[in-house]
Amino acid sequence: MIDLLRHEETSAPRVRAIRVSAAWTAEGALSLRYRLDAELDRILIPAASAPERSEGLWRHTCFEAFVMGDQAPAYREFNFSPSGAWQAYAFAAYRQGGPLAQASAPRIVREEEGTLSLDVLLPAQDLPPGRRLRLGLSAVVEAADGGLSYWALRHPPGRPDFHHPDCFVLELERP
Repeated sequence: MIDLLRHEETSAPRVRAIRVSAAWTAEGALSLRYRLDAELDRILIPAASAPERSEGLWRHTCFEAFVMGDQAPAYREFNFSPSGAWQAYAFAAYRQGGPLAQASAPRIVREEEGTLSLDVLLPAQDLPPGRRLRLGLSAVVEAADGGLSYWALRHPPGRPDFHHPDCFVLELERP
């Protein structure tokens, strides 16, 4: 598992660590596992509900994956809420795009036992084309007081911006 880094301009006194792993399944799907180690009673975690496509998930506790393939600067963004809600976007270039119309619902499995874990399975057909993919993995955590902290593999200078090309640092080659 890889540690996500907290953006220096945000505080998260109740979060000890956020870790993520990424791997391929035998079917070519992308398997992601996010693990939030925190005082969970001090974090606002959306209640589990029926999986549905939803906007604005990043305004509350959620986990995200940004995926770029051979057709850079085009990329995809996927948002996963602990509630089971999700969203997918397609961008032609930096912040130029919108919802990915034909996205399949990812499989999201939530576990809580002192930590919050979210296992996500993204179908191969929803990923951008390319033999080698570059990923930016991130999280937004909402504290009980409503404050947000931003976590990523890497942060660009300035305000939190998960779309920035400097965030796409994990490389995975398709099997």
